[in-house]
Amino acid sequence: MAPSGSSALDRLTAAGVAIWLDDLSRERLRTGNLAELVETRGVVGVTTNPTIFASALAKGDAYDEQLRELAAQGADLDTAVFTITTDDVREAADVLRPLHESTGGVDGRVSIEVDPRLAKDTEGTIASAKALWATVDRPNVFIKIPATREGLAAITAVLGEGISVNVTLIFSLERYRAVLDAFLEGLEKARANGHDLAPIASVASFFVSRVDAAIDPRLDELGTPEAAALRGKAAIANARLAYGVYEEVVASERWQQLAAAGARPQRPLWASTGVKDKAYPDTRYVDELVVAGVVNTMPEATLQAVADHGDIHGDTVTGTQAEAQAVIDGLAALGIEIDEVTETLETEGVGKFEASWGELLDTVTEGLARVSR
Repeated sequence: MAPSGSSALDRLTAAGVAIWLDDLSRERLRTGNLAELVETRGVVGVTTNPTIFASALAKGDAYDEQLRELAAQGADLDTAVFTITTDDVREAADVLRPLHESTGGVDGRVSIEVDPRLAKDTEGTIASAKALWATVDRPNVFIKIPATREGLAAITAVLGEGISVNVTLIFSLERYRAVLDAFLEGLEKARANGHDLAPIASVASFFVSRVDAAIDPRLDELGTPEAAALRGKAAIANARLAYGVYEEVVASERWQQLAAAGARPQRPLWASTGVKDKAYPDTRYVDELVVAGVVNTMPEATLQAVADHGDIHGDTVTGTQAEAQAVIDGLAALGIEIDEVTETLETEGVGKFEASWGELLDTVTEGLARVSR
């Protein structure tokens, strides 16, 4: 559905970028706010994570009735968290179901993450993904699996079962290539298992702003004109190079054979698009990553900023490979190796995901205690 009320979002949609909201809450669902954003802001998908759920639970009383029911049932903590989050995602999937149908299954998707404590546990991740898929029980759900080394095998196995996957926590080009390979292998397994490939969808969530947040301080420490010239350029360059990797794969004979069997490509998804450095325009990681066939999932503040003053002027990715590589080479010349940075970011990312899960568990524990008083 084309957005109304914002020419910038209109142009973004027209350029082929799927606009997703990186947030969900029961209040957003019950007040009709999510449906309103679909109608007025062109939102065609939703991503969630434990921090988002913890924040939603900590605000207001939208969850109190369900918390009372769970407490009365004697539900343990993991069951309570699983029930609350899958209920929200199911309801959001129902809101977006008409979009899912009108786009032939491309959009109208809602993502829910496996327990991040399983990031290094392949079999545990597979079991968690299957449980989430069966419980939400909607064709337009994505199961989020982190792109750790152990996660790659889980991604292949889950896709092989016909389950749609959002691969998250991708920072490096090397890991992105491995993710694309896991995706192709998963579709090959699905085909061998007799699954129709057409309903199986996937996105690869490539994290953006955290790269600048890690590299800019190192450039500032160097304090040279060469370092200053590269400030704020690493994240966009890294993402643009990732799009080049995607183009290589979809041009391959291996992919063409799967496409001929009805498969859909694994769309690049720009994640972590909220600007962390106030020196930069707050729409930077949207404006500079416009290209057909990608997803950009935004916090609501970024979405509204783009609606208000986004500088959307067509494709800003195609033809930028040499420029992007020059940025990475320039960083290397200053002693900043992008692979070292992205490996650290992945490790930190897993830790942040686990901490967020702990925050969610604490929030639900407090909620259960509060309604039981």
